[in-house]
Amino acid sequence: MTPAPAPNNLGVILRVSLYILIGWLSLLFIAPLMFWILGTRDTYFVVAALTTFTAAALANAITVRIYERGRLSDVGLGSSPTSTGEFLVGTGIAALAVMVILVGAISAGAAHFQRTTRSEHPAASAAFVAIVLLFGAVGEEMLFHGYAFQLLIRKLGAFATILPAGIVFGLAHVNNQNATYIGIGNTMLWGILLGYAYYRTSALWLPIGLHFGWNVTIPMFGVNLSGFTMGVTGYTLEWRVGPWLSGGAYGPEGSVLATVIIVALFIAVHRLFPERNEGVERLT
Repeated sequence: MTPAPAPNNLGVILRVSLYILIGWLSLLFIAPLMFWILGTRDTYFVVAALTTFTAAALANAITVRIYERGRLSDVGLGSSPTSTGEFLVGTGIAALAVMVILVGAISAGAAHFQRTTRSEHPAASAAFVAIVLLFGAVGEEMLFHGYAFQLLIRKLGAFATILPAGIVFGLAHVNNQNATYIGIGNTMLWGILLGYAYYRTSALWLPIGLHFGWNVTIPMFGVNLSGFTMGVTGYTLEWRVGPWLSGGAYGPEGSVLATVIIVALFIAVHRLFPERNEGVERLT
């Protein structure tokens, strides 16, 4: 199949601008619709996840349909022999990273479990939260590291794209409940890590796995995720240390422990996934 012609600078600007415009308008109009359908009480994180997923799907689908061949591989979601492995390894190492923080804190006596109101159906509640968080992880990866991000990597190179995209990813969480400077800084680092994970594999499966593994493990310990309280297990983790170690109401992502763990995840991604060259060469 003949490859699509490489866009010039103006073409790249137009494509990225259209992508951002569609994504922004989708977020603007879909969020109120989701709130109207689902209500506002205790559904904010569900609305946020589904809105992000829908907006990302529209932005990617429309721009790829206009400018590319309209395939899933054009947004980093094509199937390959390594796709499942990348998703599972990403999920596993991110979940392990969370457990290093939280199990370590419990073992050191820095935190303990406290019983709260128990869900009538904890297994169903956990499954529902996991599904919503999967949609949220896929949506955020498609939105922040989808077609426009991948186009800019090919045009500008990895460093010039991954760093600003990671900063934007962190700033997008500024209005989260209980956000802190450390929390937003770590979220920026997390965004850079996810962009780097795409760069290493030329696909979104690894960043989706990392994103989902991190997000789904945190609430299972009864702690907040990026400021959101989900109450899945009927237990909450009470800390005996200050917010700089616990993350406070923002959750473990607001702690310096998370900073160290995110750096460790960078090393793990670098060593476990050799860089692929296909699809990331600069456009001429």
